[in-house]
Amino acid sequence: MSKLEDYLEGTVDNRGRNPEYLDEGKYPVIDNVLIKNSLYPEMEKATRFIDEDTFQNFLRGYVHRNMPIMTLVGNGIGNVSLAPSDDVAIVQNTIGFQVNEKMDEVFLYYYLLNNQGRIRNFNRGSGQPSVKKTDVLGMDVEIPDIDAQIKIADILYKIDKKIYINGEVNKNLQEQICALCNAWLNDYEPFGGVCPDDWTPTPLSAFAQFISGYSYKGSELQESTVAMATIKNFDRKGGFKLDGYKEIVPSSKLKPEHHANLFDTLVAHTDLTQNAEVIGNAEPVLSFSGYHDIIFSMDVVKVLPNNSKVSKFLIAAMLQTNQFKRHCLGYVNGTTVLHLSKKALPEYSLVLPNDFSVLKPLDDAVSSMYREMASNIDENVKLAQHRDFLLPRLMSGELDVSNIKA
Repeated sequence: MSKLEDYLEGTVDNRGRNPEYLDEGKYPVIDNVLIKNSLYPEMEKATRFIDEDTFQNFLRGYVHRNMPIMTLVGNGIGNVSLAPSDDVAIVQNTIGFQVNEKMDEVFLYYYLLNNQGRIRNFNRGSGQPSVKKTDVLGMDVEIPDIDAQIKIADILYKIDKKIYINGEVNKNLQEQICALCNAWLNDYEPFGGVCPDDWTPTPLSAFAQFISGYSYKGSELQESTVAMATIKNFDRKGGFKLDGYKEIVPSSKLKPEHHANLFDTLVAHTDLTQNAEVIGNAEPVLSFSGYHDIIFSMDVVKVLPNNSKVSKFLIAAMLQTNQFKRHCLGYVNGTTVLHLSKKALPEYSLVLPNDFSVLKPLDDAVSSMYREMASNIDENVKLAQHRDFLLPRLMSGELDVSNIKA
């Protein structure tokens, strides 16, 4: 039986190196929290950077694009990704794998992903989960020949690459939505850069309604085809996490208004982070992620239009802005757990036309983009299911790739 280290030239490991981090710079640092078992780390959420001198002279080794990297410490131990470029650094609790001629880099990424359970069983941490590099390198492996590796990696990589591209498209669409709203509602670009005379400060309560979520008991959290959206769905840096859904069998106390429909906007009203990173974040429901029904918890408020000339999409676009986030931060109270005042949403004000039909071109544009985002997310959910079905079967040899042309 071979060991993993038999297929490696070595590892990139910056243990003992604690450079001076910057808030911005040329070289982003891959923190453990950025490695999420996706093809590439979530580099847009990087918060630490290093300068040229530190990158070239202080760190011991460098990762290169498509080198497999793994988290050794923290709740995400065993999480893997591929390095997104040559111009990134890794922290001391992350390692990169330098393969030899017997191993394909991308295949190794999928092999580690498929064996994540084994790797996590190496956990030796008491307070904080951790695995030793020597345990990972010394684990027994069964690896097909290099030709089979390349074929297997190619099948899985093409699926994940499409998932990645869809994600990048959605990021771009979100940026376009924000830019359009700013152009219309702040810079008045369609009107020559001047606010029209008939536009006046208008509270959100004039064209929207606010619905509080379902108060559940822990005993209701059971395996189910119904899922509940909670603050766990709200990413600290923005975005809606589908893996934050909690399966639930709700009681008879559930009311019709506690259901979330596609494109309903949810706003986080509670936050466990002291920096209020989540509270006030607004996210439209763009996917049920395979569940038959979605409800939302009391930590979340649903915002729906009550004016026929304003769509759900325009509501979402209006609330997914820095302006709305800043407004909400002025209505936060609490110590251990932060809460958003019930006054925050009704009192949010925008300068808007008296006749909302004026906003129809903006509404139509953001509606189209949100629909495209939802379509991309649904495709990604299906692609991920397909990949997860193939991964163990390809790795075990159950699916024969010998007749596939590389």
